[in-house]
Amino acid sequence: MVDDDTTASRSASSGLAAALGAYVLWGTFPAFWPLLEPAGSLEILAHRIGWTLVAMLVLLTLRRGWSQLRGRSWRTWVTITAASALITVNWGVYIWGVTHGRVVESALGYYVNPLVSVVLAVVVLGERLRRTQWVAVGIATAAVAVLWAGTGALPWVALVLAGSFGFYGLLKKRVPLEPVAGLTAEGFLLGPVAIGYLVWLQAVGTGTFGHGTTHTLLLIAAGPVTAVPLLLFAVGARRLPLATLGLLQYVNPTLQFLWGVLVDHEPMPPARWIGFVLVWIALAVLALEGWWAHRRVRTSLPSVQPTRSTV
Repeated sequence: MVDDDTTASRSASSGLAAALGAYVLWGTFPAFWPLLEPAGSLEILAHRIGWTLVAMLVLLTLRRGWSQLRGRSWRTWVTITAASALITVNWGVYIWGVTHGRVVESALGYYVNPLVSVVLAVVVLGERLRRTQWVAVGIATAAVAVLWAGTGALPWVALVLAGSFGFYGLLKKRVPLEPVAGLTAEGFLLGPVAIGYLVWLQAVGTGTFGHGTTHTLLLIAAGPVTAVPLLLFAVGARRLPLATLGLLQYVNPTLQFLWGVLVDHEPMPPARWIGFVLVWIALAVLALEGWWAHRRVRTSLPSVQPTRSTV
C-alpha cells in the first residue's frame, strides 16, 4: 500500500533534486565555456547551437515528440523565430562575457532577470504590481544607477542578458510546446545558420574543430551541456511549486558570482559591492512578497482531506 502523501513527497523530492541539479549545472557554466578556447565566442556559440540541435533531435525522437511540431500555425513559427533570435543573443553575450572576464556582470544579469520579468508583466501584459513589487523594482533601478555611476560604465552585459532572457521567457509562454520540442524547433531555425558558419570557418582555415581530440570533444559536448540542465529543469518544473522554483533560481547567479570573485578574481570596487547589495535587497523584497502572496492564496483555499490509495 502506497498512500498519496508518500507519493507526493517522493515526487517533490525528485523534483527538488532535478531543479537544483539544473541550476547548479547552469551555475558552473563559467567554468566550461573558457575550456573551448582557442575557439572564439562566435565559433563557440555556433557549436553550441549546432550540437544542441543534434542532442534535441535525438531526445525528441526518443520521447516520440515529433507530433508536437506538426500542424503549427505560421503565427506560432513567427513567435518561435523571435524566441530563437533572443536566445541566440542571450547565449552569445553570455559566452562572450564569461570568456572576457565578465563573469560577475553576467551573474548580475541573471540576478536582475526576475525583476525584468516583473516589469515586462506590467508593460507588455498590462498586469498591476503590488506596492512591495514596485519597491523591489525601484531598488534594482537604483542598483544599476550606482553601478553605472560608480564604475563609469553601463553594465550592458547584465542588461542584455536580463532583457533578452526576459523577453525570451515572455515569448515562450505563448508557444504551446514542451521544452524539448520548443528548443528543437528553435534549433531548426538557428541550426542551418550556425552550421553554415562553422563550415565557412573550416573552409577558410580559421575554424578550430578537429584541432586536437580533447578540444573537438569539448566542442561537441556543448550540445549535451546545454540539453541536460534543460531536461532536469523540465522535471523540476512539473513537480515543484512555482514559489520553490522562484527561490531556487538564485542558485545559478550565486554560483556564477562566487566563481567570478573567488576563482577568476574579478575586481569588486566599493560601488560594485553596493550595487550588488542593492540587487540582493530588491530580490529579498520580491521573494518575501511572493512568499506572502503564495501563503495568502493557500490559506484562502478550503481545506481538503487527502484520500489514501489502496494501490
